[in-house]
Amino acid sequence: MGVTAVPSSDAIRALVQAALETDGLELWDVEIERDVVRLLVDRPGGIDLDALASVAGRVVSPLLDEHPEVTPDGQYSLEVSSPGVERTLRRPEHYRRYVGTEVAVKTRVAVNGARRHQGRLVSVDDDGVTVAAEGGLVTIAHRDIERARTVLVWGPAPKPGHGSKPGQGSKPGKGAAKKQSVAKRSATDGRAPADQPIASRERDSE
Repeated sequence: MGVTAVPSSDAIRALVQAALETDGLELWDVEIERDVVRLLVDRPGGIDLDALASVAGRVVSPLLDEHPEVTPDGQYSLEVSSPGVERTLRRPEHYRRYVGTEVAVKTRVAVNGARRHQGRLVSVDDDGVTVAAEGGLVTIAHRDIERARTVLVWGPAPKPGHGSKPGQGSKPGKGAAKKQSVAKRSATDGRAPADQPIASRERDSE
């Protein structure tokens, strides 16, 4: 009998994080959506499409092939992307990095009479976060957060000699992408031509 896969973002993080760090990369997040496994990867100064394709083929795909128990059963797509301009906030260390910037939070239950809160992230601890929203300070427990992300605040270009505040910048030109996503490919043996960097693979049943 084959091994029944129990998809786990935490297990995938534990599996690939050290290998990515050896390559000078940061694993920002792992998302699993039915038959898609998505890794958001970054590095200081930003990451380009070629680097994403390379790490997908050299590091991520082989590790997942060796540990099918942490990925969805049957055929699934692997995507390796950059986190984008507006980043998902899921772990306490994510929030800590963006204290002082604009964030949007949706809660599982109403907090201070609402489920959606946007404002400056004031503080973070192991229990939750505090946001300076329009109606005042809102403290939200981590367990009550359904999803959260940074919000890019558009503003005028900084004056010469002055940098932009965190989360601010000039609006990108038409057609600019918020997230770089690596193209998918199909393979029956876990390998594929070099111009197709990521595999959609179907696990053989035993």
